[in-house]
Amino acid sequence: MKSIRNPLIAAGLILGLSGFALAQTSSSNPNQTSTPASASTLAQATAQPKDKMHASMQAKHAQRFATLKSKLQLDAAQESTWLSFTQAMQMPTPPATRPDRAAMEKLTTPERLDLMHAHKAQRDAEMLKRTEATKSFYASLTSDQKKVFDSETARFMKSMGDHMHKAKHAGHHADHH
Repeated sequence: MKSIRNPLIAAGLILGLSGFALAQTSSSNPNQTSTPASASTLAQATAQPKDKMHASMQAKHAQRFATLKSKLQLDAAQESTWLSFTQAMQMPTPPATRPDRAAMEKLTTPERLDLMHAHKAQRDAEMLKRTEATKSFYASLTSDQKKVFDSETARFMKSMGDHMHKAKHAGHHADHH
């Protein structure tokens, strides 16, 4: 179990940091439009709370990125690498959704497996992009800045891991009641 924990925490960190950048860059782009809601009433009803949650997450991520940037005390030469890093860390808009269950049920088993593999490949490609951007940004930091970055991301990863642990056990306990 421990062998899967570290990659999950790393994925949480990368995804968490990706939201920071989206909120930071989307606030600077007032012309950005959102994707129209689905035609179905159910999809619209569920999209609104998801949109609010996504906006809330973006705001939290923007604050964390601003705090990180402040703590790193970047110099003018590092601004371009910071911008590249934050742009690469953007969360998709709209956020990724699960495949429609009804549509999945209509597929054959091999088609479902192919679809799941395609979604996994897309997530893996996004994670690789974020990993490379993080490594590139990290290489531009001074040794003192690297210590700050390591400390801040470790702290974030711990809180993300704690959150995932609580959510896992909350779901587990709900299943037994």
